[in-house]
Amino acid sequence: MGGGGKPCRVGRGLNVSYCCTPRGYRTIFSERSAQSEAKRYRRKGLDKLSRRIADLLKESGVEGRTMLEVGGGIGAIEIELLKAGVTRATNVELTPTYEEAAGELLREADLVGRVDRRIGDFVEAGAEVAAADLVILNRVICCYPDMPRLAAAAAEHAHSTLVLSYPNSRWWTRFGLGLVNLGFRVFRVQFQVFLHPPDRILAEAEKGGLRPRLNDRGLVWHVTAFERTA
Repeated sequence: MGGGGKPCRVGRGLNVSYCCTPRGYRTIFSERSAQSEAKRYRRKGLDKLSRRIADLLKESGVEGRTMLEVGGGIGAIEIELLKAGVTRATNVELTPTYEEAAGELLREADLVGRVDRRIGDFVEAGAEVAAADLVILNRVICCYPDMPRLAAAAAEHAHSTLVLSYPNSRWWTRFGLGLVNLGFRVFRVQFQVFLHPPDRILAEAEKGGLRPRLNDRGLVWHVTAFERTA
């Protein structure tokens, strides 16, 4: 159940429920929104939450490391970390709507040959995606119905560090997401935001051999950084 909305049954083998269809994802994450994000990034750099994640990883050292970002959108975090010393990045995106804007940014930064952008459901294609030292899911878990499989796949692909951001469980977050999902239903948008319990998200990552290094319950966004245990 996401944000106070109705339960969504997940289609067998698809992991995209009928309340979150490919059409719904493309409506929310459209080419127009991608170009708008790219324009903002050119003017102002990373948004506050993305900057927090990038700085957190830089503090631990990214020189010579590889990274995998699931749902990285225009790839702004990837660009910043590549500039900081990451050797190569992979981005897995559910829809192709970000590719044009992302490609333009990579060309402008002269980083085209260092990023592999792939289209598909990360959970379903996980075996085809190489693991990396650093794995990032920024504001992604709340857009996916089958949290346990997504969190498990992310943990499995992290050689050393996994960073997740997702809505916290404060009352105002639950209320706000409930209104958002109500709006989607009223306007027949085939999309839903999911408020997965933070303790369950942590438990799924820990099953994959990771332990939390940072667990910050912010005003709206919960940020958790995990490290691979010995």
